[in-house]
Amino acid sequence: MLWILLIAIPMLFGLYAQFRVSSAYNKNVRLPSRGRITGREAAAAVMQSAGIHDVEIVQVPGQLTDHYDPMNKRLALSEHNYHGTSLAALGVAAHEAGHAIQHKVGYSMMKVRQVLVPATQISAGASQFLIIAGILLGASKLGGMFLMLGAVALTVICFFQLVTLPVEFDASNRAKAQLVNLGILDRDEMPGVRETLDAAALTYVAAFVASLGSLLHILLMLLGSRREE
Repeated sequence: MLWILLIAIPMLFGLYAQFRVSSAYNKNVRLPSRGRITGREAAAAVMQSAGIHDVEIVQVPGQLTDHYDPMNKRLALSEHNYHGTSLAALGVAAHEAGHAIQHKVGYSMMKVRQVLVPATQISAGASQFLIIAGILLGASKLGGMFLMLGAVALTVICFFQLVTLPVEFDASNRAKAQLVNLGILDRDEMPGVRETLDAAALTYVAAFVASLGSLLHILLMLLGSRREE
């Protein structure tokens, strides 16, 4: 029952979130904006309105590979969103520009997120190995040590994903406001943008829930092994 609650249900939630974002994006990428402005142009307009002139906008391969790189001040848009004029393309492009604005104004949660990146990368690479090793070694002291280290790694990942939530929601809110304020989209075009960005945000919620469930599962395993001792 615990495995179902902490592992299986979050896994299903994650699959649902992926389906939602794929469905919303594929739907709204077919809806052209009236202004026919491209995603690249929208991102540039949003950043310029915030006084940002030193961020490079580049095209990257793949679908929904869009991201903002604060270290190199580079805003990357996938091909469909770089050249596209759809509601989905403009929403995603403006969202990434929202991250650039966060960087410029020194948004506190983004700063925390960046500090956590190195530790999270190490934890993500080590957590599965540590947990599997701990399970295979069973109730031995070495097995418990591996599980404990795995729990520490998962804690770092969970905290990173928790901090990511306000960063992503704030970027989406900035994007929605700027698209209308700058006249890039009319208000009656915004439902397509909201649907796309809200679905994308759900994937971050699902990732946090999945990691939290895994962490709680490992902690319960550790608690159970200590009781047996």
